[in-house]
Amino acid sequence: MNNLENVKDAVRTAIDALADKKAENIQIIDIHEISAIADYFIIANGTNRSQIQALADNVEEKLAAAEIYPKHIEGYNNANWILLDYRDILIHIFDKESRGFYDLERLWRDGRPVALADL
Repeated sequence: MNNLENVKDAVRTAIDALADKKAENIQIIDIHEISAIADYFIIANGTNRSQIQALADNVEEKLAAAEIYPKHIEGYNNANWILLDYRDILIHIFDKESRGFYDLERLWRDGRPVALADL
């Protein structure tokens, strides 16, 4: 992704893909001012392994349709925490227990929470 508008479009697409498969508690955190690793974190959770994998699959499919491909995917087989690395966007899909344990929202609290409508 080259510019901020393309990144924002990709974030919207990823959020729509998560919502399509009934992801819970979807959060967007703008980290571009506090980290060089990405511009945005998207954090969501699913209710079981199959749903978590379906969430990741749908995000990957919808972004691929826009010719946006992940640099790396981690945790797919275990599916308690799947990381989709799209360079400018890191998408974390958890089961409820792992999300509470790792608490990325707290760890990255210096980032700015973003409402989808603000993108």
